[in-house]
Amino acid sequence: MDKDTSSTIRRAEHFKVVLIGEGVIVGGIAGFVVILYRMILEFADDTLKQVLNFIADHPLRIAGWFFILIVLAWIVGKLVSAEPMISGSGIPQLEGEMIGKLDQNWWKVIGGKFLGGFLCLLGGMALGREGPSIQLGAMAGKGVSKGLERGKTEEKFLLTCGASAGLAAAFHAPLAGVMFSLEEVHKNFSVSVLMSVMASSLTADFLASTVFGMTPVFTFDIVKPLPVQYYGMILLLGGLLGLLGAFYNWFTLKVQSLYNHAKFLNTTTKLVIPFICAGILGVTAPELLGSGHKLIEYLTNVDVLLSTIIFIFISRFLFSAICFGSGAPGGIFFPLLVLGGFIGGVFATAGVQYFGMDAVYINNFVVLAMAGYFSAIVRAPLTGIILIFEMTGSLTQMLSLSIVSIIAYIVATLLESKPIYESLLERLLLKQEEVLQGEREEKKKEAACGHKILTNFVVQYNSALNETLISEIKWPENCLVVSVQRGVREIIPRGTTRLQVGDVIVMLMDERDMARVHDVMEKLCASKDYFTSEQ
Repeated sequence: MDKDTSSTIRRAEHFKVVLIGEGVIVGGIAGFVVILYRMILEFADDTLKQVLNFIADHPLRIAGWFFILIVLAWIVGKLVSAEPMISGSGIPQLEGEMIGKLDQNWWKVIGGKFLGGFLCLLGGMALGREGPSIQLGAMAGKGVSKGLERGKTEEKFLLTCGASAGLAAAFHAPLAGVMFSLEEVHKNFSVSVLMSVMASSLTADFLASTVFGMTPVFTFDIVKPLPVQYYGMILLLGGLLGLLGAFYNWFTLKVQSLYNHAKFLNTTTKLVIPFICAGILGVTAPELLGSGHKLIEYLTNVDVLLSTIIFIFISRFLFSAICFGSGAPGGIFFPLLVLGGFIGGVFATAGVQYFGMDAVYINNFVVLAMAGYFSAIVRAPLTGIILIFEMTGSLTQMLSLSIVSIIAYIVATLLESKPIYESLLERLLLKQEEVLQGEREEKKKEAACGHKILTNFVVQYNSALNETLISEIKWPENCLVVSVQRGVREIIPRGTTRLQVGDVIVMLMDERDMARVHDVMEKLCASKDYFTSEQ
């Protein structure tokens, strides 16, 4: 179905109502897909435990298991080679698609991610289900868009709905699903997308709760809220988390670079390394395998020695980096929460042993460190706060969670550490540039123009557009300002219209120009320096 200018604008007039209904549909389908994914991952985890029990203290069986691990690495390598978009967590791929720089084949990604994620967890890799769940949900949304023959404008909304549903179904965290989709994926808080994303997220969470129950992901106790006299320690913890979060980003990217620059490694042999490491740990320290959920339960329910907590943290840190850097299909979302929890465990246990802190507050610091570490690494503090609140089922820590997240965010920003998904996307786009260039040239040959897309941009506080007339602005080529949304009002743009902070600029462009216009407008809406340099 051709999506020309008039049909795109007419369709947008009914977005608020239409998208809520479509959000429910996407939430149902995405929720179903992610529920199946969770079920096969649980089966993989149970199977791995049985295998490790079976091979224990039997050299021939252990040798046979290592052979199987190499076969698993070969299969996953073939899957990644056949569909490169299943590599890693999937969140950078989704963000790349949202800005028009990537185009994923939804059904290939779903199939490849399902099988690849299953095999990786069966092998014991330290990878999470949340990133893949977000990508699977988004691809389900794209499948709905293709099935209903929606245009690119609406498809972006449905991708966002699917991502929200994926996180909600993965973690029983519908509010975090909404916030992550708006804060990290869509990067826009318009009413249209908010209502549709909420509908999608709640639908997926309802389905997941029906299958898995209402129990929070983490079931440890927070005996009582942290007293005010400990808030100085929260500031110290936030600074530490910001520093360690910046190091995590650097180290993760460094390991990935080492894999990529090793000329003797191809896609398959890269994966052999973490699978073999998982085999060694399976024989020597099986508790370090998998996503790490059991480790958090162990940390928060058992009196653990400080030296043991430090050992587990360092081991998991290195193993997680080795697994993710290889390009295996799996996320870092949950593993980094586990690492954050252990940083909090080290911090609090040291406080108990050396500074006389009451041991009853160790779990409080574990929770705080999860949120702060997430905020420093992903740079999405609101999502981190809401996610930890939903995953633990505790409302007593909202103030302290907010403080530690803000401090960690500030420190990581001052250290000039880029958000991890932004860095991963940049690397992904560099690898895809030749392919994308060829595809763009093909599209140009096929047609003079493609589908029309409506995209929103928000005028930020330090923007060049603030208090500037529309006629005075040097807009990107091949795009049209069709509307300015100011609060609940919609303003028809004229040359004499003066833009203000918080205005949502609705722009119409051709599909082929989307990536270029997006890059220009992001800079224009955020910086006065960019506007000045263009004069």
